[in-house]
Amino acid sequence: MKFDYKELLDNCIPGLSIDCVVFGYKDKKLHVLLVRFIDSHVWALPGGFIPKDQDMDAVANQVLFQRTGLQEVFLQQSHIFSSLNRHFDINTRSRLVMDTIKKTWMEDQKEALEAWFSERFISTAYMALVDAEKVHPQTDVLSDACDWIPLDELPDLLLDHREMIDEAHRQLRMKIRLLPIGKSLLPERFTMSDLQSLYEAILDQKLDRGNFQRKMIRLGFLNRHEKLMTGAQNKAPYLYSINDEAYDQLLKHGINFI
Repeated sequence: MKFDYKELLDNCIPGLSIDCVVFGYKDKKLHVLLVRFIDSHVWALPGGFIPKDQDMDAVANQVLFQRTGLQEVFLQQSHIFSSLNRHFDINTRSRLVMDTIKKTWMEDQKEALEAWFSERFISTAYMALVDAEKVHPQTDVLSDACDWIPLDELPDLLLDHREMIDEAHRQLRMKIRLLPIGKSLLPERFTMSDLQSLYEAILDQKLDRGNFQRKMIRLGFLNRHEKLMTGAQNKAPYLYSINDEAYDQLLKHGINFI
């Protein structure tokens, strides 16, 4: 299918883009949402270009909504990637992306698009935290797959997208020691074991069960509900949910989780 890129060339700012590191948690592992370009083995972060009449945060939210169907989720700028060599002809994977784009562009746009994509691109990376179970990943005209990939099973990625993921993960590990994070990544109700497994997946380390539970209870941002009846009553775990008011206070003042 041929695609009219005239709007891109006329309305977007040359040399600027955004990329979204979308973290989700499932099967006791941290996952990242990736897209695969059509007819290739090239994987990348979901992203987009910046229209002249939109601010960058609005574009990032739009990209997130298009790929996940979610709105009003945790999303913030992570880091700016601005290497002098950051353009689409520096390696084999980026040349494959150009081949994908060529399949979809119209002939009268060929020279303009080649010039557009040969320029150095400065990209602002965003980090998003979402409940993976609520996401229905969506492809677009340039992709034939959009899937959750475990953080420890990432394929080779376009350009510096692996660096973007590593930086976002580093920041997430810092944040989870200072702020409550579970509200964005867990379902509405969860067990204490679910919460601990999330922390362990993000921190990549085992935590003492008793110490972790006492710390979480003492912080006071959890509501306890009926037990999750899966077996003997005395062994059934309690379910918890987030107390929004207490959670917001902790976001303001921090938790100092060590």
